[in-house]
Amino acid sequence: MAFHGWKWLLLLGRQNTLSNVWRSRRAGPSLCWKRCCHWSTGKSLDPEVRAFLEENTEVTNSGHLTPEIRLRLLTPRCRFWREKPDLWPYGDPFWAIYWPGGQALSRYILDNPHVVKGRSVLDLGSGCGATAIAAVMSGASQVLANDIDPIAGMAMILNCELNHLNPFPITIKNIINSEAGNWDLIVLGDMFYDEQLADGLHHWLQKCIRIHQTEVLIGDPGRHQFLSHSIRSQLHKVIEYSLPEYTRQENYGLTSSIVWSYQPSNSLDN
Repeated sequence: MAFHGWKWLLLLGRQNTLSNVWRSRRAGPSLCWKRCCHWSTGKSLDPEVRAFLEENTEVTNSGHLTPEIRLRLLTPRCRFWREKPDLWPYGDPFWAIYWPGGQALSRYILDNPHVVKGRSVLDLGSGCGATAIAAVMSGASQVLANDIDPIAGMAMILNCELNHLNPFPITIKNIINSEAGNWDLIVLGDMFYDEQLADGLHHWLQKCIRIHQTEVLIGDPGRHQFLSHSIRSQLHKVIEYSLPEYTRQENYGLTSSIVWSYQPSNSLDN
């Protein structure tokens, strides 16, 4: 089975696999900016994992909305585009796909650096780390990337190196439903693929906004699970981007991706 077919399995199975992990990895004690469990330098990378990722991904900045950012991704020229999925030795590589919602968020931040300049930013479900990288490039004062997959954390460090950036802190805890962190801005892309996870995100983001007046930006290409969720009524469309042809082909007909501002009303239950 080619990876293109495997990618289709990832798209279909994302709610059955990744969402279960998000729900099962409960957050620990209160998470604070300076006390999170994280990597911050390439020295902590396992040499074998680094070598595997470097060998089995391609460095690319084409076919996406952000040619300024170089990323290690799985492409048709990679071995695992053709190999059977069960030969991949780690968890499903969701991080190795530059999803449309993340592309839109990253493009928006690069084009509008005032959105992050001098502010603390949490990139939730960071994946390849592109949006966190865009925030650093645009002058954010602090950036924390969060993903539950430790391999994603390692890939983010490699992607920072590719873009000549010092690695930002990366936490691999599930922080959804934890104590609301005091961030100026939370960004998240392509996270609304499962109703129960979406419910948890909805209420946790509400709490962050209510307690800390956090701004929230969401990237999503308009998938059914997202548009049909109750959160949709609390969103303001910021900007819509037409997706490059390569990304359209990767995502089976999706033609655009949107950045939304999450603005829950005071009448919502918290």
